[in-house]
Amino acid sequence: MKNFRIITVEPDHRAGLFERLNEIFINIGLITLSALLFALSFPNVISVWGFYPLAFVALVPLFVVVHRASWVAIFPYGFFAGFISYVFLNYWLVAFHPLTIFIVPGIYAFYFLLLLPVLKAADSLMPAYGYLLQLALWLGYEYLRTLGFLGYSYGIMGYSQSLFLPLARLSALTGVWGVSLLVVFPSAYLGNALKNGIRNAPSFLRRHRIDAVIFLVLLAGAVVYGLVDKSDYAGSREWRVALVQQNVDPWRGGLPAYRESLKRSVRQSEAALKEHPEIVIWSETSFVPAIDYHMRYRDDPETDALVKQLLAFMARQTVPYVIGNDDGELLRDSNGNLTRVDYNAVLLFEKGKIVQTYRKLRLVPFTENFPYRKQLPFIYDALVKADTHFWREGREYTVFNADGVKFSTPICFEDTFGYLSRQFVRHGAQVIVNLTNDSWSYSVPAAMQHMQMAVFRATENKRSVVRSTNGGMTTIIDPNGKILQLFPAFKEGYMVGTVPVYTAETTLYTRWGDWFAVTMLVIALAGLVAAALVRLLRRHRD
Repeated sequence: MKNFRIITVEPDHRAGLFERLNEIFINIGLITLSALLFALSFPNVISVWGFYPLAFVALVPLFVVVHRASWVAIFPYGFFAGFISYVFLNYWLVAFHPLTIFIVPGIYAFYFLLLLPVLKAADSLMPAYGYLLQLALWLGYEYLRTLGFLGYSYGIMGYSQSLFLPLARLSALTGVWGVSLLVVFPSAYLGNALKNGIRNAPSFLRRHRIDAVIFLVLLAGAVVYGLVDKSDYAGSREWRVALVQQNVDPWRGGLPAYRESLKRSVRQSEAALKEHPEIVIWSETSFVPAIDYHMRYRDDPETDALVKQLLAFMARQTVPYVIGNDDGELLRDSNGNLTRVDYNAVLLFEKGKIVQTYRKLRLVPFTENFPYRKQLPFIYDALVKADTHFWREGREYTVFNADGVKFSTPICFEDTFGYLSRQFVRHGAQVIVNLTNDSWSYSVPAAMQHMQMAVFRATENKRSVVRSTNGGMTTIIDPNGKILQLFPAFKEGYMVGTVPVYTAETTLYTRWGDWFAVTMLVIALAGLVAAALVRLLRRHRD
């Protein structure tokens, strides 16, 4: 009988470690790929118009990772996904301040740290149709992140379709949110199909082919609606406007920059007047010293002299002027002391006098406003030391009237929020006139990302949108979202154009606002709770 020798094989722990590392590297690669596709869907360094078709598949790798990752790993993956996505998308923030490139991506790192586990819960609770719940959850997330102090609209998926106007026009019914739903659906659908590997994808696609057909029908319906429901403004009044782009950031350089901005604005206005515009529009804070304040208090000789120079120019003008300005007033604080309060404002001049003023309603967090001085004094003090210019929020949806044309002037960041332009229209605005300072970014993609959202303000309300910027993008957009004229970015000059004053239609979005986003949020939360309860009941029965 032969002797048998028993050989004991020690487990190779290194093999398990390599497998785990390989899994981590694959997931990080997928997240990075998704972040890159996400950023490329919008204006970017490769194409200032962006590659908008990529948006339909940009989130596929991310949804795959949501399924692949363990419950322990999903949180750091979420943090990484949010951070890198907004580093790629908003890289130009570094031009404002080196720390800004960490603040905004950091905020989205926190958002995604919470979002990805919720998406995973939907996938776990509803293995077959979890992607539909994930879709509703994504729409709810997009809406919620535009609310409150930290509200921010850059990167909402629907905005990537500003060039695909037949689809963008769906926003007249649903706001940008309906467009986002159609854009994100393929990513959620394909991400679910691929979550167990490419080999299992055909089986999923066969079982869910009806879902794909329904999506294609909805997409086709939205496109047909956008093609058919174009506003015919041929008989509308034509408003001839002159938009001045002085190509100076007046906040950098102090009094010399103020003087240079005024010099260029006057020079370009005088040239534009030769083309007989009905109104001249300057950009946000194109003139920084508070005109009305200096007319009343005159507390600084140098800025007072500059204000007098501007007023002398205005006194000679025969057409109205719209000017972005720092508006100040003296108010008594809680101790009874007189304190100067500033507003980011727009002034309407007629015959050398200020006849109407708008004060910005929605301020940029941290850089224009920080309402948590008592709760977070260390942050407030740091912002003050960084020479942050704080403003106070306005309270009125001002509608200007110049020669019978009623218009409102959301300032810079404000035109990224649909509800603001909607309210202006509801208060009687016939045209939306946005005054912007994007020159600080030194980035055409940054200015283009901003302009993308302005296109949706036109399609949502079927009103023309005019943008007067100090660097880019100065443009005229018709009620159908079509860009009629566009002035080159970061170049001094002016643009005279004709704006259709169209008021024949009131859209569903203008009437009902963000109803679609709120509906998606309710469906998402209700669906998640219902799926969790069904799972608990099944476990109890078992």
